[in-house]
Amino acid sequence: MCEGAIFISRRKLILALALIFALNISIIALVQAAAAETYDRGSSGATVREIQSRLADWGYYDGAVDGIYGSATEEAVSWFQEANGLAVDGRAGPETLEALGLPAGGAYYPGEDASGELALLARLISAEARGEPYAGQVAVGAVVLNRVEHPSFPNTIAEVIFQPGAFSCLLDGQWDEPVAESAYAAARDALAGADPSGGAIYYFNPETATSAWIWSRPEILTIGSHRFCA
Repeated sequence: MCEGAIFISRRKLILALALIFALNISIIALVQAAAAETYDRGSSGATVREIQSRLADWGYYDGAVDGIYGSATEEAVSWFQEANGLAVDGRAGPETLEALGLPAGGAYYPGEDASGELALLARLISAEARGEPYAGQVAVGAVVLNRVEHPSFPNTIAEVIFQPGAFSCLLDGQWDEPVAESAYAAARDALAGADPSGGAIYYFNPETATSAWIWSRPEILTIGSHRFCA
């Protein structure tokens, strides 16, 4: 075999080995990324700490916020999943992370905007006010934002939405329905400061409400089927 042919063969071999190496690295990266999307007993780190923190803020968890996914965290995640219509397995996979307002495809770092506020607010508006007049949809979004500013409520959109018992859509299956396009527009308007509710922090449907307490709230106005209250 001539020297030129030997050089070409070696070059082909090097290229083939490089391709195999690159392919192996890609497969490893994909496996690691898939694994990073699910947190369960034994996991640790900043994302686990944020999971614990949010569950604690919303009343599902009373253990140490230490970034270690133990049995108490597993139980709290199971409770959260059950309350929000998710598959109950105690593991924080993509769907549970999304419901918590955390990124499903990567680690959470403090200070990062991982809450997906527009998407969360739009889903809440769609679930609570699907079919309502557009002003009524914006008003529902405004109620969430008014609660964020009110001292009696949590101080983030995610915490307000997931506060136990705050919104019936998290219990009746409406939360999991497709999000109406109008809800995204309504969420944007509410986030931009529009408030057709007149500053309301509560609303209810007089046709279906059975709580004597909610009927006692001072009425501000009615839009569509919702009465908005102080």
